[in-house]
Amino acid sequence: MLWSKDFIPTIKETPQEAESLSHQLMLRAGLVRMLIAGVYSYLPLGLKVLNNIQRIIREELNSCEACELLLSALQPQELWIKSGRDKALGDVMLKFVDRKGRNICLGPTHEEVITDLVKNHIASYKQLPLILYQIQTKFRDEIRPRFGLIRACEFIMKDAYSFDAEESGLDKNYKAMSNAYKRIFKRCGLNILTTEADPGVMGGNVSHEFMSPAQDGEDLVLLCPKCKSAKPLKETSDQSCPKCNVTLEKINTIEVGHIFKLGTKYSLVLGANFIDAKGQQKPIIMGCYGIGVSRLVSAIIAQNHDKDGIVWPKEISPYQVVILPLDTTDRKIMGKAVEVYKELEQGGMKVLFDDRDERAGVKFKDADLLGISLQIIIGRESLKKNTLELKIRRNQKKLIKTKTVILEEIKRYVFG
Repeated sequence: MLWSKDFIPTIKETPQEAESLSHQLMLRAGLVRMLIAGVYSYLPLGLKVLNNIQRIIREELNSCEACELLLSALQPQELWIKSGRDKALGDVMLKFVDRKGRNICLGPTHEEVITDLVKNHIASYKQLPLILYQIQTKFRDEIRPRFGLIRACEFIMKDAYSFDAEESGLDKNYKAMSNAYKRIFKRCGLNILTTEADPGVMGGNVSHEFMSPAQDGEDLVLLCPKCKSAKPLKETSDQSCPKCNVTLEKINTIEVGHIFKLGTKYSLVLGANFIDAKGQQKPIIMGCYGIGVSRLVSAIIAQNHDKDGIVWPKEISPYQVVILPLDTTDRKIMGKAVEVYKELEQGGMKVLFDDRDERAGVKFKDADLLGISLQIIIGRESLKKNTLELKIRRNQKKLIKTKTVILEEIKRYVFG
């Protein structure tokens, strides 16, 4: 993609409305723009990052034999009344009456909807276990939207649901989802703490949160520096580790995932039953597994940046390579840059070509701000020595070699 044809509105100064570092960098790098408080538009680079995160999530969940579907964002309020969660969520729900007089809400989550769907199609234990998931936009009327995508009124979530005949089946799926989450977060370049959590309005008796340490995180956990175990901070929390008897450290975190053993909370009240091997009717045993997809963008940036901008993990980077010809008026420089650009694209790589008529300093600063994994720099010195300069964004390491060597190095980095 040519930079001049892409839509990358970078900002030099720190936007005043940005409360957190990740929010600042998202705005400055042209990933998102705020429409109203808590509501954001994803620009092309931001959408590419989102798509990369979603691809990783799909690959890992599909490996667990989960099936993807897409549920409606519009939900009848009567389902929420049946489950009793209409009162629990209260004003957080966005509600309205349509022209037919039906009471509708914009889905803040989908436990009721998925249970209502499954109860009409699962009748026998032979159809279980089953795992269904979706990646979809959720809506919550937050009292105080803040930190950009971390606490928004409209956000993208991956929510998965397991359906089992026995508690042992739920235990197995819960463990499989937990392991899948760890793989997802590792591929996203995140260090994660796992803590036991209060199920809250979701219900069930077992729940775990996946917390991403971040300077501007809105949640606090207590961490043992020796055994690396963590737990949510509560007013009554013991400030010492029961294993090591050392003082626990307070760590700011961003919640990026939450999993629940729901049991029969929803299947009982919504009538989702099955016939077991003995011919008896029983409620389906459920689990629920959520990942804040759009929130992950903030968490990744919070852990992957330096003084110059974002430093994307390899699998998340919106482009794999950015080519920086330092003088677009020089035919030889541009000819070499175009030649390299075509070879990389033909090799199956996603490449951004900075064809802007800008000073070299501007190009360097913008490339570092965007955080694309690899930079190829082509100037007069490159032509004289018949070489290319490769810069690895994460460690600032530079390699000056022939085109053949540089292209092989890039292939190893991208596909290795």
